[in-house]
Amino acid sequence: MSTTSKPVVRRCVSCARLKDRTRMLRFVRLASGGLGLGQGFGRSAYVCRSRPCLQDARRRKRVRKSLRIPDHPAIDATLADELDKVEPDNPELGQRSPVV
Repeated sequence: MSTTSKPVVRRCVSCARLKDRTRMLRFVRLASGGLGLGQGFGRSAYVCRSRPCLQDARRRKRVRKSLRIPDHPAIDATLADELDKVEPDNPELGQRSPVV
């Protein structure tokens, strides 16, 4: 038997990719009705820490819909803070060479 364990993966609510949960941002709807970030028990929503996923989750209110809660100001504020922490996209990576 192998002693190494597989990483626990979760699905991003924005891009639907499976990733290691330690590399994602976790929102939790607490039983008390509040909102937790990274800690607590209850319904959870995970978002990748990439600029496109954070922008999409913020614009389309994916976290709010996944947690099944009315609009909560902490969700938008947290997504905005995380967007500030992520490095801006490299403009050269987005350009493709023309097909000849």
